[in-house]
Amino acid sequence: MEPLKGLLSTLWKALTDQPDPKAPFLESIPEDYRSLASAVLSVAPILMVFPLLFALTTVLERKGLGRIQNRLGPNRVGPAGFLQFAADGLKTLTKEDVVPRAADRVVHFLAPIALVIPVLLTFAVLPFGRNLAPIDLDAGLLFFFAVSSATELAVFMAGWASRNKYSLLGALRAVAQMVSYEIPLVLAALSVVMITGTLSLSAIAAAQSPTPGSFLAPWYVFTPWGLMGFLLFMIAACAEANRSPFDLPEGESEIIAGYYLEYSGFKFALFFLGEYLGLFASSGLAITLFLGGWNAPFAFMQGWLPSWVWFFAKLATLIAVFIWIRGTLPRVRMDQLMGLAWKFMIPMTLLTLVAAGLWHRLPSAPLRWVACTALLAGAFLVLGRVLMPRTRHGRRVYRYAD
Repeated sequence: MEPLKGLLSTLWKALTDQPDPKAPFLESIPEDYRSLASAVLSVAPILMVFPLLFALTTVLERKGLGRIQNRLGPNRVGPAGFLQFAADGLKTLTKEDVVPRAADRVVHFLAPIALVIPVLLTFAVLPFGRNLAPIDLDAGLLFFFAVSSATELAVFMAGWASRNKYSLLGALRAVAQMVSYEIPLVLAALSVVMITGTLSLSAIAAAQSPTPGSFLAPWYVFTPWGLMGFLLFMIAACAEANRSPFDLPEGESEIIAGYYLEYSGFKFALFFLGEYLGLFASSGLAITLFLGGWNAPFAFMQGWLPSWVWFFAKLATLIAVFIWIRGTLPRVRMDQLMGLAWKFMIPMTLLTLVAAGLWHRLPSAPLRWVACTALLAGAFLVLGRVLMPRTRHGRRVYRYAD
């Protein structure tokens, strides 16, 4: 009974933002097994919460897209169709695993596993609330980017091992897209590192806590460089997760289903899971860097709710925005995709770093706002004109067929 009491006490401390929540449970465990128990306590919530969030998101996304497109979403399995994810999971588990005869069976099997594991590792350094970071590394941001970059290898493994030209083409598209947009993703995050002077994600979130007597929390998104960095970060995260309008690696009209064309059953479900978990991880990092992490938006609201509630409320909001974008914007062309990354995103993130430096060095607040806003707004207009030059189109004439 003592370990059970310690586990319940640990859960209560974690949910109420108390320091050192794992201590009661670890004290009831023999010393030789405490490190293993601590690892299990850190890993188990991640493995339970985010796959469940993935399942619910798939249903809500299909319902939301149905609403946007004036049609019905899932409405048969369970109350209002909310158990559709369970039916889909059972279907993928029982579906036949088809492997092409010419495929490299070992690499074909390892590719979806190699995609999901690095994504799960990125959650290890995200602070989901006060005292709720599974691993509080001093270089947590560096760990996040180092681990997440391994997904590109898994994508190429899937396309190459399938021995299918469409799969290989989809993999090459995906790798080119992920490499191109990973650069602005990292550069946008560096602006926050310049201001805070740390790579610890917990320290970055704590730096945005409201001070006594203030009204608005000092989230970095409330600054010119922070707002631009946040927008660029989210666009790059959308492309990294292969979300619409950047879902070219799985363009049905040209390459059927992209790099996972030759995957079926549970292997296909792992790719699907990996994409959504990557989206959750990128959104969680954006929340930590720009949206105050676990902090409330206003100082007087701090302490109203447990810190993890604020984090997951922001996460749910960003997921809703991604669903809205998917149901609104059409897919871009490949040349538009790459041009946006190299001609617009990378120059703008570099200028965001300059704006962050000005914000840090200029003495007065009005001068900071004027200089940073003028720099970023001017660069946005100039780069927009260069990226989308005006073209003269003839008058459109409609004729009926003879």
